[in-house]
Amino acid sequence: MTLKVTDREQGGWAVFHVAGEMDLVTSPILRQRVHDAVADGRRSLVLDLSGVLFCDSSGVGVLIAARRLIRSCQGRLRLILPANGAVDGSHVNRVLGALGVRRLFDVYPDVGTALDDESSPLSA
Repeated sequence: MTLKVTDREQGGWAVFHVAGEMDLVTSPILRQRVHDAVADGRRSLVLDLSGVLFCDSSGVGVLIAARRLIRSCQGRLRLILPANGAVDGSHVNRVLGALGVRRLFDVYPDVGTALDDESSPLSA
């Protein structure tokens, strides 16, 4: 399977919808898209990972690198991970939790909530 990354601007945020598998071969696609967005001056990013079916350690590495990059330019990064009620929950959420890095991210259940500055992230 491949990784598909589409993006749009919404309310001052760059929203990236990521679908497919994030692995050693495909994760660089997302890494490059995040780098390009930051290079273009976008500092508020939402990564909608609800369409990610598989994520290995290289995918987690890309997420951690994106967090580091955004923080270095005083930006904001929010992840969309579906709630446990979604198709068997979020694979990415389980992987981040198992590796003990879930708490590093501001996670929201959907894009609408993530774009609402009055909303609080889900607890880790």
